[in-house]
Amino acid sequence: MYEELSLAAVGRSWDEIWEIESGDMIPMPKGSTILVLPRRHSLGISPDTGEVLSVWTYEETMEKGVERPGLAVGALLPIGFTRTLAPAYVLEANAKRITLPLYGYTAMAIQEGKPYVAALQTDDPTKWDSKYYDTPDLAQKVEERLEEHPNNRLLQQLAKCSVTYSCPTAQNVFFRRWEGGIPVSPTCSARCIGCISLQPSECCPSAQTRIDFVPSVQEIVEIAVPHLRDASSAIISFGQGCEGDPLLQGEVLSQAIAVIRAETCRGILNMNTNAGLTTELTKVCRAGLDSIRVSLVSAREEVYNAYHRPEGYCFSDVIASIRQAKDLGVYVSLNLLTFPGLTDRKEEYEALSDLVDKLGIDMIQFRNLNIDPDILVQALPGSGQEAIGIGALVQGLRTRFPHVRLGNFSPSNEELGREP
Repeated sequence: MYEELSLAAVGRSWDEIWEIESGDMIPMPKGSTILVLPRRHSLGISPDTGEVLSVWTYEETMEKGVERPGLAVGALLPIGFTRTLAPAYVLEANAKRITLPLYGYTAMAIQEGKPYVAALQTDDPTKWDSKYYDTPDLAQKVEERLEEHPNNRLLQQLAKCSVTYSCPTAQNVFFRRWEGGIPVSPTCSARCIGCISLQPSECCPSAQTRIDFVPSVQEIVEIAVPHLRDASSAIISFGQGCEGDPLLQGEVLSQAIAVIRAETCRGILNMNTNAGLTTELTKVCRAGLDSIRVSLVSAREEVYNAYHRPEGYCFSDVIASIRQAKDLGVYVSLNLLTFPGLTDRKEEYEALSDLVDKLGIDMIQFRNLNIDPDILVQALPGSGQEAIGIGALVQGLRTRFPHVRLGNFSPSNEELGREP
C-alpha cells in the first residue's frame, strides 16, 4: 500500500463520489483491518482540475517498468465506530465481476504516512477490545464448560463460534462476563440481502454457519442462568449472527425465559429480531424478556421490503410489535443497518425520526451494513433527495431526541442506572 501524493482522497456515498476533507477522517482505530478490493481500481481527485481519476502504480520489474491500475483498499472498523463513506473505486473493464464478501467496507486514506478512515466513534468500545478475546486461556475455559454439560448442543455451537469465528458474545459465555449470545432458531422470517448466516449459492459466501437445530429449554437454561447470576454487566441475547429470527421459536424461548426468571432476576434478557411476528413477540415479552433490538435498514416500507424481503409478515407488523413491546414495558432499540448515501438521505432521516417519535424508541444502535456496495445499489430504490452525511444524521438525531440513547451496544442494567 502506498500514498499517491498527486491526488486527494475520495469516498463513496451510495453511487456518488465525494471528496474527503480532513474533518471527515479520524486516525484508523486499533482493531481495524485493511483489505484489498479485487478488480476495483482506486480513485482520487485532482486538486488542480477537480477531475476524478484512476490511481496508477508504476512497478519496476527485471525487464522494464510497468504501469498498472492501483487496486482500491478499504478498512473494516471495530465495533463502536460508524462508517461515514464507503471506498470509491471503478470496476476493472472487461473482467468478470467478483462479489465482495459480507463486510462493512470503509473509505480510507493516508495522511503524512498514517492511515485514516472515514468514520466517527459512536460508542465506547472498551468491552469489545480485541485484547479481551482469543486469549490464551480461552481453550481451557471452553473445555471446562463442555465437560460440565457434554450433551448441550448449544455449548458445542458456541464453542465453534468462539474458536472458529472469534465471536465476542460466544466467548463471553465461556468467560462468563458482559453480553453472552445464545442462538435458538435455524430459520428466519426474512431473506435479507446482506444476511451473514445464509446466502444463495450464486451470491457471496455467508460469513458464518447458521445453527441447524432448535435447542431445548434445558440447553438454554444451563447457559443463561449461570451467566446472569455471575457475570458483570450481565446480558443474555437471543438472535445471533449464526441463526435466523428467534421469534420463530417463540414457544421454546418463552418457556426458557420463564424458567430463567424463576431462577434469577439478575441481568438483562435481550432479543435481536425482525419483530414481524407480533403474537410470538407478545408471548416472549410476557414471559420476562427485558429488551428487544429490532433490525431495520429503513423506516420507509418500500426500502425496508427491498432489503429485508420479509416472509409471512409486513412492515406494519413490525410497527405493531414495537408498540406492543413498549406497552409491556420492554426496552426497545433499533438495530439501524447503516450505509452512507442511504441512511442519511433526507427522506430516510425524516421517516426514521417519525418512527422514533411515534413509537417512543429508547435507543438507536448503529450497525455498519456488511455488503458489497454495488449489490446494495442494484437492489434498493434510488433516492429522490440528497444525502446529508452520516455525521449530520447522528448529530441531528442527538439534537432532536436528547432522551434517546445513541450507540452501538445493548446497554446493561448498570449502564442504564438500574440494579444489576
